[in-house]
Amino acid sequence: MQSDCIDLLQRIPRETVDLVYMDPPFSTGRTQSGRSGNAFQDRWPSTAAWVEFMRPRLEAVLKTLSPQGSILFHCDWRTSHHVRIMLDEFLGESRFQNQLVWQYGLGGSSPRRFARKHDDILYYSVSSNWYFDPPMVPATSNRMKGMLKKATDVLDIPSINNMARERTGWPTQKPLALLEMLVRACCPPGGRVLDPMCGSGTTLVAAANTGRRSIGLDRLPDAVSIARTRLEENDNQPIRATTPIKAGLSARTG
Repeated sequence: MQSDCIDLLQRIPRETVDLVYMDPPFSTGRTQSGRSGNAFQDRWPSTAAWVEFMRPRLEAVLKTLSPQGSILFHCDWRTSHHVRIMLDEFLGESRFQNQLVWQYGLGGSSPRRFARKHDDILYYSVSSNWYFDPPMVPATSNRMKGMLKKATDVLDIPSINNMARERTGWPTQKPLALLEMLVRACCPPGGRVLDPMCGSGTTLVAAANTGRRSIGLDRLPDAVSIARTRLEENDNQPIRATTPIKAGLSARTG
């Protein structure tokens, strides 16, 4: 659905969503441009202005979560500390579950600081009774070679390569493998996932591939068009993540 999420979230009944995945602009100060010409402005006068923009949208999103629901907020070093303060305020410090680190390895380096090669995903629950199914990933030790182990809070999932079938040209597209892992882990089968700033629709495809329902919102018509096309194509031939996550397949639900 196309519109600013603040306008559409009030139409979603309260306490009906099992998982929110929120991947807003990061306040990079840049115009985010994709290979297909898709672009949006990721500029605010200050970090305080970004927080002022985000606060009412985050508050509205949290009202949609069920008592067993949870939120994954995707951000980076620019704003993660501000987001955590807001989530502590809205949900309480005791509802913090993880600060996930998605390490991807791309990007430049600097002669004056350690290279920044990860994003943060803040994981909070609404209550003390939340859904979680530990994701399994391939073990790396010789002792467990060929076996699976529980994932840690450092998610080593590659960014989308230039030849990947899932690439859409959207400038901030996240890998399907990452979203499938998060959705499987944090939303019950048949549950509902909400992405209020859905961009290219990766969260929605991940929900379809793992047997969850989804709601996607975005204010940019290009994003809505790309997401809709991906879902239509996925109906005909499901796109699958290329990174091993967990054995088993799930049927799509509506």
